[in-house]
Formats: sequence, C-alpha cells, structure tokens
Amino acid sequence: MGFQFRVKNRCVSSRMGTLITRNGKVQTPVFMPVGTAGTVKAITQEWLLELKSSILLANTYHLNLRPGLDVINESDGLHNFMGWEGAILTDSGGYQVFSHRNLTSVSEEGVNFRSHLDGRSEFITPERAIEIQHNLRSDIIMVFDECTNYPCTEQEARESMLRSMRWAKR
Repeated sequence: MGFQFRVKNRCVSSRMGTLITRNGKVQTPVFMPVGTAGTVKAITQEWLLELKSSILLANTYHLNLRPGLDVINESDGLHNFMGWEGAILTDSGGYQVFSHRNLTSVSEEGVNFRSHLDGRSEFITPERAIEIQHNLRSDIIMVFDECTNYPCTEQEARESMLRSMRWAKR
C-alpha cells in the first residue's frame, strides 16, 4: 500500500485526517516523538504505546553518521533497528544545515558537512538525502532543504527558499 491521506474534518483553521502508511495509521494532528538517533530518549517503547504514539521522527543526518546505513540494513531497516512497528518519518538533514552551520558549506549542488562526531567530511546532495531515507525504509521522507539562520535578510530567505525548491525538483 502506498502513502495516503484522508481528510476527516475541515475547519477554518485546521484539518483532521488520517495518514495511512505501510506501517500503520496516524491520526492528525499528531504529536510526533523524536528518536534522533533511532531511539526516543528517557521513555520506553511501552510508554510510547501507552501514550498511543503512532509515529516517530528519526534523523537522517544522525543515523547516516551513527550507527550508519550498514548497521541499520543488517537489522532489515530502521523499524527493526528501533523495534518500532508504527510509522516513521525521517527528516532530510536540512535542519542540520542550520543547527551545524559552523560545520557546513552550502552550494547549489548540496551541503558539505563536517561531522560533529569525528570531523570527517560528507557531501549530501538532495538526491543522496532521499537515497539515505529510502535505505532507512522510512514511511514518510522529506526533501532536502536549506534552513536559514535567524535573523536573515529578505534576500537571504528568498535565495534559501528558491534553492530548496530547486533541490525538491531534483
């Protein structure tokens, strides 16, 4: 089954619906716990289930660095690696362009990251960000984007937005 979204109710300022993924249904709006490196900190899987969590967010950039795609693939994907049967959304790594801005260099082709763990360099293109997320076997993947610094000028915001749109088309 592919990804689907069914609208249940519309109001002027909101929309309720159901995301249907191969690993479960997600009622929206939803609180999405963050498992940056493949685990939600300070809470057990049992508690997540008691809280009726139906989706987790995992971080492409961090998972690619550690434990790495080989380890996750040995587990037959991120769901098995995490021991999570529900849906998983992976971000693209775009936020790390912002949060690790002292360790990145942005160009039209992509972003050169210097690892915050060991200093090694890794060049991530929009295509590579999608490839990594497919290898993780995410239910919902995000396009690579460039998050701007704050404050920024209107021109800087425009250039960043247009670059992100070009990356999405690629």
